[in-house]
Amino acid sequence: METENTPRKKKRSFGRMLWRVFLWGSVALALSLVVAKLLPAPLGAEDQIAIVEISGMITSSEDTVRQLMEYMEDDQIKGIVLRIDSPGGSVAPSQEIYRAVKKVKENHKKVYASLGSLAASGGYYVASTADTIIANPGTLTGSIGAIMAFSNMEDLMNKVGLHPEVVKSGPFKDTGSFSRSMSKEERALLQNVVDDVHQQFVGAVAEGRNLPFKEVAKLADGRIYTGRQALKIKLVDQLGSLEDTIELLAGDLGIVGKPAIVREKEPATLLDWLLTSKVSRSLKTAVLPPTAPGLQYLWQVR
Repeated sequence: METENTPRKKKRSFGRMLWRVFLWGSVALALSLVVAKLLPAPLGAEDQIAIVEISGMITSSEDTVRQLMEYMEDDQIKGIVLRIDSPGGSVAPSQEIYRAVKKVKENHKKVYASLGSLAASGGYYVASTADTIIANPGTLTGSIGAIMAFSNMEDLMNKVGLHPEVVKSGPFKDTGSFSRSMSKEERALLQNVVDDVHQQFVGAVAEGRNLPFKEVAKLADGRIYTGRQALKIKLVDQLGSLEDTIELLAGDLGIVGKPAIVREKEPATLLDWLLTSKVSRSLKTAVLPPTAPGLQYLWQVR
């Protein structure tokens, strides 16, 4: 016979059932975690090679340096491949990435460079300190040099009747102004700056490639080389693709079989979402390069 207490008993039974499900689920989860700790790591889990991509204009080093430092400290990462597809860019970020690669090597972790379609100027600067450089036969590389580019709009401004007035603290404060031509003294000053940074580039390549400074200086007139030409003059070590670079690095590291590849995914931006397709940072920096003049390791055609 049912009583007024029957519904309450059903509620209690249902509550106890939920509690049992939760309890046994927690136990099962804990056991699975323990078993996962005790079981040996999957085949190849300790044989990982990381790929760090450098593409488009080099305007910042922060992200690339961060990746290099993280992979340097990760014991599962046995080696790093720099995949470079860049015309170069700003001087300081190129130098910072160069130093980060050197630091990884000093910590006894191999870094190989794989040159894509274009690895010129700052792109080659970064690659030059790698343990081994591999380029495709048709890769455009080299362009060892520095550049500063300015626009002179004086004639145009005169036509429209625009005459800027400048108050400055010294004769060189507005050097490179678009409103007038450079003086001989200003041009000489900027040439000294470019020459100094150019010498730094030559020195970095000479050190990274273990070549005499004078030998590199002969190649460093700003010209580009194909991968095949670069091989002949010792700017690269071998010809091959990204896959060839990974295979070579794995072999040099003593990795048996195909290594696991670690590659950081690029986060999608609001612009990517609005366009409903992924637009990489490299494309945006290539389409929208910095507008302000600056000292650059850059191969460009105007």
